[in-house]
Amino acid sequence: MNELDPDIQLFAGVLVFMVGACIGSFLNVCIHRIPRSESVIKPRSRCPECRRDIPWYDNIPLISFFALRGKCRNCGARISVRYVLVELLTAVLFYLVWIQYGWTVLTPIFLVVVSGLILATFVDFEHMIIPDRVSLGGILAGVISSAMFPELHDAVRVMDSVKESLIGMVVGAGSLWLVGVLGSWIFRKDAMGLGDVKLLGAIGAFLGWQGVLFTVMISSLLGSAVGLSFIAMKRKEWQSRIPYGPYLALAAVLWILWGAVWWDAYIAWMAGPEMF
Repeated sequence: MNELDPDIQLFAGVLVFMVGACIGSFLNVCIHRIPRSESVIKPRSRCPECRRDIPWYDNIPLISFFALRGKCRNCGARISVRYVLVELLTAVLFYLVWIQYGWTVLTPIFLVVVSGLILATFVDFEHMIIPDRVSLGGILAGVISSAMFPELHDAVRVMDSVKESLIGMVVGAGSLWLVGVLGSWIFRKDAMGLGDVKLLGAIGAFLGWQGVLFTVMISSLLGSAVGLSFIAMKRKEWQSRIPYGPYLALAAVLWILWGAVWWDAYIAWMAGPEMF
């Protein structure tokens, strides 16, 4: 990140964190309403138990949850910890993206990508689906962003950037679709949901084929590690309760934050020790 005056950098970091918390609050609305085919604009946020509108002072990101001790002011119903977790996670990831990319055109693009991945993750956790608004919408947004900002794929010409985006989309969706087809043939049951296929296509449209390969590799390692942990705890049945989408999302976030550095190190290692 470009060098800034320490006071300005501190103010900017706090501002980005606060904006992230506010976006996280909106993502909570999306996580609850999109799977139910409800508008994310109207009506106002309300308690799911007593159905009363939540006043603004009880809807302040991060603060209100703890001020209310995790309960509705009106009826006393418990507020899911998911709400404050999404707000905190979004705020932290916004801050990390800003630290990594600073005041560049890539920062708002990756903030949008991270927001979509958080939305996909928590909807997948709760409903075992990934909304088309996120996956198909992400594919379209990735291609358009690539055309508008060739820097997204380290390109100079628009057509080169769009080409990289389309290749990433095809490699992402195609590779996971092929895994699903082969898995279904071998195990005689569905091995991969189409939601995951479309999500990886969207990731590829934004991050290119290198990001797809990294995402597939890291998500597989994460899934294997979690599965082995459940087996060690004699809780093998828990493994089926965690969908694959969150692993893809986490791996894609890791690529956005640090993946390019790891990729360059890997290419140098493959080229031989003389490159180091």
